[in-house]
Amino acid sequence: MANRLKNKQHIVLIGGGLAGLSAAEWLLRQELPPKVTIVESSDRLGGVIETVSQGEWLIERSADSFLSVRPEGIELVERLGITKELISINPEARRALIWSSQKGGESGSLLPVPRGFRLLAPGRIIPFLRSNILSCSGRLRVAGERFIPRRSHKDLDESLESFVVRRLGQEAFDKLVQPLVSGIWTADPKKLSMAAACPEFLKMEQEWGSLTKGEKKRAAQANGTCDSSGARYGQFVSFKRGMQTLIDALEARLRNAGVLVVQDHVRSLQRDSSEWQVVLGNQSIRANGVVLGVPASTAATMVSTVSPNLSAELKKIEFSGAAVVSLGFDRRDVSHALQAAGMIIPKVAGKRILAASFSSSKFPGRAPSGAVLIRTFIGGALDMSITSLTDEQVIEKVLVDLRTTIGLHGSPSIVQVDRWHRSMPQYNLGHVERIKKIRQAEAKLPSFGLAGSAYEGVGIPQVILSGQTAAARVIK
Repeated sequence: MANRLKNKQHIVLIGGGLAGLSAAEWLLRQELPPKVTIVESSDRLGGVIETVSQGEWLIERSADSFLSVRPEGIELVERLGITKELISINPEARRALIWSSQKGGESGSLLPVPRGFRLLAPGRIIPFLRSNILSCSGRLRVAGERFIPRRSHKDLDESLESFVVRRLGQEAFDKLVQPLVSGIWTADPKKLSMAAACPEFLKMEQEWGSLTKGEKKRAAQANGTCDSSGARYGQFVSFKRGMQTLIDALEARLRNAGVLVVQDHVRSLQRDSSEWQVVLGNQSIRANGVVLGVPASTAATMVSTVSPNLSAELKKIEFSGAAVVSLGFDRRDVSHALQAAGMIIPKVAGKRILAASFSSSKFPGRAPSGAVLIRTFIGGALDMSITSLTDEQVIEKVLVDLRTTIGLHGSPSIVQVDRWHRSMPQYNLGHVERIKKIRQAEAKLPSFGLAGSAYEGVGIPQVILSGQTAAARVIK
């Protein structure tokens, strides 16, 4: 036993967000768990994931759910013993609405995204042809997608806008796909890489020659689960008391296992012949392995002395973000029925908000009886000027758009503004090749791993996997 303790490794995880916590949880499940220390600069763990309770209001500061069909999230929930806390999106809210402007731009209406349409793939043509989101010619252009030939230069990276316009037409991109995409990546679709952000749809084109054929095949293999519009809303889950449940359970598991949490800033990383030295504000920690679960720009600074090449590649990853404005209203002050997961707003509509989530429609327990909670998203790569506005100015712009779209005619009883202007990595053209270079440079550093949303996926399951993969790299 004494020899086992003597040889026990010490792993330092820098960054106490979901990626770092997932790495720690993975390490503790190994046959000989190492000593684990988490260094976090803020006064709490969880990173951007946080649920705020204000009386009977339950407000998510960032992500409000995760996709359950990927195994990483659900398996973690099961290991933490919080499966009974899971809830699904209310069946009557499993659809998305999209603002469809009339000529002139000011007037319009909220229409459901056609059933069977998933992000950029029209799985069902008849519901699409019956929808009024696009003009008659725009609908016919989408219906003819199956006759568009495959791209011959399949090895060249292509932007999402180029791909969608080529396959579905300009109108479908402007009025349908662009707002759907903005709600996920807050990105500039002229720069967003299909290979990095939407490889599944590239594969559809190459294997089936058509997004329509490919989506029908996917839905058939999934036993016809394509039962909602815009996204697979029946496959998203959250927790009764919000996403904070996941963070709290992870933190409890780690602290009970003896994981040390140090609140401090990392000044630099150094490497000698056999160990890492993590230099903090008032101390240094020696470690056998290091995982960086911090934003790529922060990681670039930390590794600049041990790997200038890795630092240079990490700096090339761009970031944008958005402000999340959560607003509570008396139900009588909103004319719209809000029987949907939320709404998305095309850029061509000339409004400022990207999307709005109808939180109290999606999940129970988010608002008091007789009230509604709406989370709106504003900013993104196409509206960076939002960073120069005060909270009051941001709120007013949100209220202006809500009055037009959902018939708001009252004042909010509760308001919360959360700014995440440098939190969303941009998977721009060349991202896949850039990540290859990053991984090559990463592999040259002994017992070292990178984790987080900047590399191979922004969803919660992907971030969990990134932490687990990075942890596996540091174990000798």
